[in-house]
Amino acid sequence: LTVVCEVTHPAFVLLDPGEQERRVSSWGRVLATVCRSGRIATLQVLERTLPDSGTGLAEWWATHGTPDGSWAADTYAELIDRAGPAGERHATTLSLSLDMKTSARQIRTAGGGIRGAAAVLRQEMNTLVAALRSADLSPSGWLTPGQIAVMLRSAYDPAIAATLERHGRLGQSLATAGPVAVTETWGRLRTDSAHHAVLWVSEWPRSLVYPGFLSPVLLSTGIQRSFSLICTPMRSDAAARDIRKKKVEHISDQAQRAKIGQIEDASQTAEYHDVLQQEADLTAGHGILRYTGLIAVSAPTVEELDAAVAAIEQAAIQASCETRLLVGQQAAAFTAAALPLCRRV
Repeated sequence: LTVVCEVTHPAFVLLDPGEQERRVSSWGRVLATVCRSGRIATLQVLERTLPDSGTGLAEWWATHGTPDGSWAADTYAELIDRAGPAGERHATTLSLSLDMKTSARQIRTAGGGIRGAAAVLRQEMNTLVAALRSADLSPSGWLTPGQIAVMLRSAYDPAIAATLERHGRLGQSLATAGPVAVTETWGRLRTDSAHHAVLWVSEWPRSLVYPGFLSPVLLSTGIQRSFSLICTPMRSDAAARDIRKKKVEHISDQAQRAKIGQIEDASQTAEYHDVLQQEADLTAGHGILRYTGLIAVSAPTVEELDAAVAAIEQAAIQASCETRLLVGQQAAAFTAAALPLCRRV
């Protein structure tokens, strides 16, 4: 059972370093709240670039402008008509998935079935909203089935996204939210009006990085893409057991290497220090999560898609990340990367 919430926030890269650190710590408390629950299966953060329909500029001009028929007013109105649809905007959603197996007892207490699961999920939703607001994030409400249908339709058919935004009542049927046709090849996916490719962030930075290290990927312009961070929370007791297991394995391997005369290399030392840091974070009240990063890139033609994928790969290198094309599983990967459904690859 999954719910989706749209979140608005100020431009992170424009904040001073102290404020960035404070917001990172606040986001860590949000993740710790999710981990402490024990009833959340998956938390998905989805950040998308969308073609701007121009409605925002048009509404601003209608409210603040002075269409008095002068040359300046006419020129400005014409500029808004042309520039609005040519721009792009960013949208961020959080998706929360309830673990039906772990929450079975609470679901039965709440009445059982979908009604009981919805009641339990409502508690988690209220807790998450409170945590987001304390982290200076602005949840703008949980999406309705119609709004989710528009998101699904726009992902599979990007050419219609601006039209659906301009006409708020169109495309709000889940029955017609899916693609009309899908063609999957070894390394690409084609749906109604676009070609897609999904990249997996196979390696995150190995050294310490600044909070906005993903900005080369997230702020890349002229590319329609979706960045999905799929977080699988671990219960505190399970995380503690996993950390103890890793420590025992490392100490045993270290003793065995010393016994046969091998020396410790830098990668093994860094891995052990990472385990110790996780233990310190867990002791300080933070949560331990498993992360999966996926990037879905879309374009009208194969040539434009190849250029966009190459640009995203270079941006990932600038962010000290390594990406790999998820060959042989593009359809399933696109569902996980571009749709707010908390799916895993």
